[in-house]
Amino acid sequence: MRFYIITLQFLTIIPLPFSVRCEKEDLGRSTALFPLAGLTIGALLAGMNWLLAPWLARPLCDALLVTALAALTGGLHLDGLADVCDGLAARGGRERFLAVMKDSQVGAVGAVGLVLGLLLKWQALVAVPLEYKWQALLLFPALARFGQVLTLTGARHARQDGLGAAFVQGAGTVPLVVALATAAGAAFWLFGAAGFIPLAAVCLLTVAGRMFFQRRLGGLTGDTVGCISELNEILVLIVLSALP
Repeated sequence: MRFYIITLQFLTIIPLPFSVRCEKEDLGRSTALFPLAGLTIGALLAGMNWLLAPWLARPLCDALLVTALAALTGGLHLDGLADVCDGLAARGGRERFLAVMKDSQVGAVGAVGLVLGLLLKWQALVAVPLEYKWQALLLFPALARFGQVLTLTGARHARQDGLGAAFVQGAGTVPLVVALATAAGAAFWLFGAAGFIPLAAVCLLTVAGRMFFQRRLGGLTGDTVGCISELNEILVLIVLSALP
């Protein structure tokens, strides 16, 4: 229960009436419950959809759901997407890339990447068939957060400081197995065997993204993990919209 609260405190800004003790080593261990926190976020989105869908047009309702997701997470991973886009656009090597990502200012390329990411997520959600929309709302945050665990496990960290380094140091095989079991169980429960298709897509994108950043930066940062997570959310919704 304590690790579940830690994941909610880190991954969301949901106000809780209490807090729990969190040591540095607890951050990595808590990654085992990242998909469960994703299911919690998805349940809140599904509940919001249940309230709004009868009264609003589908595109407007889905735009509000994307907005709610950004609000629930405090824009944590969207910031990573924007910073990585700015870093990719910057001229220079590893140190220049890291310096640009650490800058709190969002550049033009970062702003464009942020807008395109939100637009793709919105349109992918609109394209999900209505008959299994609530299942998709539950699943896509969970699979994206499993992708975070897969990104962190066994990776190198590009900086010695920051939360990204703390999570990389603490993540291990046991949390990864627990997270995979949770994600796979949720995918099968919600979509049957077809649920393994978006799960496989998340694994492929995550491994490719991690290899790219480790080769380019020598390791991962919190921003790169957030960027991969945002791309995974978009990817899962696209795959779910294409399921027969």
